[in-house]
Amino acid sequence: MRFKKIPVLLCVLFASILCRAETGVTNTSIILGQSAALSGPAEELGKGMRDGAQAYFDSINAQGGVFGRKIVLKTLDDGYDAERAAENTKKLIGQEGAFALFGYVGTPTSVASMPAITKAQIPVFAPFTGAEILRDPPNRNVFHVRASYYQETEKIIEHITTLSFKKVAVFYQNDAYGKAGLEGVTRALKKRNIEVVALATVERNSTDVAEAVQKMKQSDPQAIVMVSAYNSCAAFIRAMIAAGKRPLFWNISFVGSRALAEELGTDAGGVNISQVMPAPWDDITPISKEYRKLYLQNNKREWDYVSMEGFIAAKVFVEGLKRAGKDLTRDKLITAMESMTMYDTGGFVVRFSPSRHTGSEYVDLTMISKTGKFLH
Repeated sequence: MRFKKIPVLLCVLFASILCRAETGVTNTSIILGQSAALSGPAEELGKGMRDGAQAYFDSINAQGGVFGRKIVLKTLDDGYDAERAAENTKKLIGQEGAFALFGYVGTPTSVASMPAITKAQIPVFAPFTGAEILRDPPNRNVFHVRASYYQETEKIIEHITTLSFKKVAVFYQNDAYGKAGLEGVTRALKKRNIEVVALATVERNSTDVAEAVQKMKQSDPQAIVMVSAYNSCAAFIRAMIAAGKRPLFWNISFVGSRALAEELGTDAGGVNISQVMPAPWDDITPISKEYRKLYLQNNKREWDYVSMEGFIAAKVFVEGLKRAGKDLTRDKLITAMESMTMYDTGGFVVRFSPSRHTGSEYVDLTMISKTGKFLH
């Protein structure tokens, strides 16, 4: 009898291994991990990305979740510091037991987190960055909802050169993010046989722009493309205006449009920003109306592009969970995402495939009016 029981016990053990739940997934919840700036000079970006996503997740959870599982977003503050982000990532993967990582904010923070991500082979969805270093070569575990910085800067330079401006300068953050944007600008200009007339930098989480302003004054550019966070860009723009210089100011989407406008106040008029999401105030686009309906349920919130991105990213992620099925695993999620060859969120289309992990190439151009409103 003893020998007859051994195969039965082995079968029970084998079955229990097969039925063991995926990390971060229970019968009632799915745990997502996020590292973002919730404090410091870039905090509006981290809070916006988190709150936009949470607004959509809350709506889904109120309906019972996905296959009965509610989505739990655990966000750790990294202060837009790369080392803190890397430590947060290890904690989210290990101690917090995240099923996937979602909505990381920033290029340097995302890049610093990649060694831990690669080791764990954990899915990463919708990082708030357009840097090419996170897109090429493609990584099976990483999915981007937004267009790249190359696509944004191409659109900006295309607009600048249609105005017959050829004296273009770049003010950029001295890190992976700023250099990614700089590369995009120089590539777009080179395509048109134009050289950058001046370069000036600012350190991450700093507003010391005196030296940068001095360099720009000397070159007297017609347009300046800025690749930095909202606080340093605002400081730079104010200092340039105070110095009697007002070229065409262009920012890329990561700047945080509403935060920049509020920081600049009356100096915001005429400042331009490229966008990778639909206009949050749009009364025609279904996704914009859905976003405002759910996001503004909290009357302390105001619409902005960053939270709009978090909201759309959350909606696409939930669609991926639905397509992955009830028996959720990381591999099934990745396969489900790659099957999303065309998913219309409501006027904003996302396309993924096994060879394409950048879901959108959408870029819009906006300008802040004298009254602080955003214009196409």
